[in-house]
Amino acid sequence: MTRRARLSLAGLFSILIVTLLAALLPAATAAAQEPTGATPATAAAPATATATAAAAAAAEAAPNPIILIGTGGLTWSDVGSKGTPALWSFLRDGSTAAVSVRSVFPNTCPIDGWLSLSAGERAAAPGPGKNGTRSTGDPCPPIPVVDSGVVPGWDSYVKAASDLKFGARPGTLGEQLASNKQCVQAVGPGAGVGAAYTSGAVPRYAAYEPKELTGLLSRCRVTLVDVGSLRDPKDLPTNEVATEPGTRAVQATAIDRRIAEVLAAAPSGSDLVVASMSDAGSSERLRLVAAKGPHYGSGTLYSPSTRQDGLVQSADLTVTALTAAGVPIPESLGGFALRRGKEDSNSEGAAQDRLRHLLDFDQASHEVHPLVPPFFNAVVIAQIAIYLLTGVVWRRDFGSIDLRLRLLRVTRRVAVIAATIPAATFLANLLPWWRFPIPAVSAVFTVGLFVAVISAVALLGPWARRITGPLVVVALATLLVVGGDVMTGSHLQISSLMGLQPVVGGRFYGMGNVTFALFATAALLLCIAVSSHFVRRGNPRAAAITALVIGLAAVVVDGYPGWGADGGGPPALLPGLVYLVLAILGIRMTWRRGAILAAGTIALFLLVGFLDSLRGTEKQSHLGRFFRSIFEGGAGDIIIRKLQQNIDILFGNYPLALLVPVALVFVIVILARPTSWGSRSLQRSYEAVPTLRPGLIALLITLTIGFAINDSGVAIPANGAIIAVPLIIAVSVRVLEDEARGSATTRASRRG
Repeated sequence: MTRRARLSLAGLFSILIVTLLAALLPAATAAAQEPTGATPATAAAPATATATAAAAAAAEAAPNPIILIGTGGLTWSDVGSKGTPALWSFLRDGSTAAVSVRSVFPNTCPIDGWLSLSAGERAAAPGPGKNGTRSTGDPCPPIPVVDSGVVPGWDSYVKAASDLKFGARPGTLGEQLASNKQCVQAVGPGAGVGAAYTSGAVPRYAAYEPKELTGLLSRCRVTLVDVGSLRDPKDLPTNEVATEPGTRAVQATAIDRRIAEVLAAAPSGSDLVVASMSDAGSSERLRLVAAKGPHYGSGTLYSPSTRQDGLVQSADLTVTALTAAGVPIPESLGGFALRRGKEDSNSEGAAQDRLRHLLDFDQASHEVHPLVPPFFNAVVIAQIAIYLLTGVVWRRDFGSIDLRLRLLRVTRRVAVIAATIPAATFLANLLPWWRFPIPAVSAVFTVGLFVAVISAVALLGPWARRITGPLVVVALATLLVVGGDVMTGSHLQISSLMGLQPVVGGRFYGMGNVTFALFATAALLLCIAVSSHFVRRGNPRAAAITALVIGLAAVVVDGYPGWGADGGGPPALLPGLVYLVLAILGIRMTWRRGAILAAGTIALFLLVGFLDSLRGTEKQSHLGRFFRSIFEGGAGDIIIRKLQQNIDILFGNYPLALLVPVALVFVIVILARPTSWGSRSLQRSYEAVPTLRPGLIALLITLTIGFAINDSGVAIPANGAIIAVPLIIAVSVRVLEDEARGSATTRASRRG
C-alpha cells in the first residue's frame, strides 16, 4: 500500500471527529436556532397577510378594547365542541393559531409565561440552580399574588432577566401603557404579574370573582385575566404537586368554564384573545391561541414574526395588547401584532379543518423533537461504517481485483446514499408522517423513501459514469430543496429532523446554523464539480465564472432578508467562495489580499444590515435589528450571549466539542500544505478533479468562520461534514475504481 493510494488514517480520523459531534452535541443542533437577542423579526409578510392589511390599518387607526385571557398548559388537542364549548366557539368563530411559548428554560412555567407577556421578550422566574438556572426536573415557582398593589419578589424577576441577557425588561407592557395615559386592569395572580409596571406596582388589580367581572372588564382599554393553568399530572416533575388536581380533561373543562364567564361579562365591541402561555409540565409543546371580536373573524392568526400562517409566538401577545390600545411599540420588542390570516367560514366543518391544521403543527413539532438526537446518532453510526469500509477497500493488496472492485462500488454507492439524507429529511415533511400510530417508524420510512428517490437519480442516470456525476446530483438536490424551501416560506424546514424546531422558538423561517451548513457545503461542492469540468477543458476563466455565479446565488438566497435572512452566513460563505475563484484563476492568496477580503466581507455585512434597518419595522430581519442595536444599545448583550453559548458548549457539558476547533485546524494545515503526508494521500483525487483541493480549502474556510462567528457554531462544521465527507469519499473511491479497472485490463492483456 503506497502513500499516494491510501487515505491517511489521521486525516480520516480528523474528519470523523467533526462528523461525530453532530451526534455528540444534539443540544448544539437545537441551540443553533436560538435567537440573536430579541425574538427574531422577519422580512416582508407573505401574501396571506395582504388580505388583512386594511383591517390591521383600521385597528391601529381606531384603538379598541382588548381582553387577554391568559392560561397555560392547554393545546388544541384539549379542545372539543362538548368538553370545552367556550374554546370551541373561539375555534369556530375566531382566528386561531398554535403558539410557541418557549421562554428561557426548556420548559416554560406559568410564571414564566406571564413574565414574558410583561416584558415582551423571553423572561423567567429564577430557579434553584447556579445563577438562577432551572432544570427540567425542578418544580415551577408559584405565581405570587399581588399584595398592597405590588408583586412580591419583583426585584428577583428583574435581576434574573438582566442576568440572562435576552433583552427582557419585566414591566414593559404596564409601563408603556401608563406612560401613554392608558390603564391596564389585572384580574387574577398571573394577570397581576403581566400588568405590573417596571417597579412591580399594579395599580389596578382584583382577584378573580365571576360576579364582579362585568364591572372590571370595562374599566381599561387593556384587561388581563388569569383563568388558571392546566398542569398535567402525568407530566409534572416528581417533586411538584398539582395545585388543581384532576385529569387534563377535568382541568380543561374548569378553565373553559372560566373563559365562558369572561366571554359573558365582556363589553360589546371588545376583542378577546385567549392564550395558553406555558407548558403543562416537563414536556415542551406548542400551545393554543385564539382571538375573536371586531378585528378577528373566522380563520387563522398570522404574525410576521414567524411568517407561518397559523403559527405565532408568545412575544406577539405583548405587541398585540399595545397595538390594540393605540400606544407606540417599543423598538426593543421582537413580536408583532396578531392579525387575521387566511379567512374561512365559521361553520363546524371549517372549524374541524382548522383544528386538523393546528394539530398538525403541534403533533409534528412534538413528535420530531425527541427524534433529533437519535437521528444524528444513527447518521454518525452509518458514516462510521462507511469510513471503516473505506479503510478496508483502500488497500491495493486487499483481495482479488474483482472482489476489490465490487467492494469499491458498494462503498461508493453507500457513501452517495448517505449524503442524500439531509435533503430527504426536508422532503419527508411533504407527507404527514406524524399522523401515523408510530411516528418514529413512519418518519424513518418517509425519509428512506426520499433517500431512495434521490439516490436512484444520482446513481442510475447517465451522469453516474462521471467521477463527479453523483456529487453534482446530490449537491444540486440539497441546494434546490433547502434554497427552494426558504424562498417559498420555509414550510419544509418547520419540524423536520434537520430543520427548525418551533418548540425551541429561535427561528421559524430562513437559514439556521444547521441548514446553512448543509446549504453552503452543497453550494461549494457543486462549485468544485462544475469548475473542474471547465478546468479539464483548459478554460479556467469559465470555471471561475461558473463557480462565482453559483456561489453568489447561494449567498443571495442565504442572506436576503425575505429568504434565508441569515446574518452570519454570508460573512462565512463569501471568503471561501472568493478563495476558490482566485485559486481557479491561479491568483495566490496573500496576507494583504486576505485582509482586503476580510474587510470587504465585514463592510458588506454592515451594509446589508444598514439597508435592512432602513426598512419598516415589520419588514426587518434580525440582521437589521442587530445593526440598529449597535447604535441604540443591546448589541453587547447579543454578542456576549453568542460567545457564552459557544463557550458553554466548548467548555461546559460537552467537553468533546473542543475537538472541533482542533480537527478544523488539523485538516486546514494538511490541505494548505500540498506536500504534507496527509494531503498526498488524496493526490489521485486532486488530479482527477482539478479544483477539489482548493475547493476543500474553501469549504474549510467557510465552516471555520461559521463556527467562529455564530452562536452554537459547533453545529456548522459538524453538519457540513455530513454531506461533504461521504461525497469526497465517493469521488476518491471512484478514482480507485478506475485505477483497479485499468490494472485489471493491463493484467488481462499481458496474459493474452
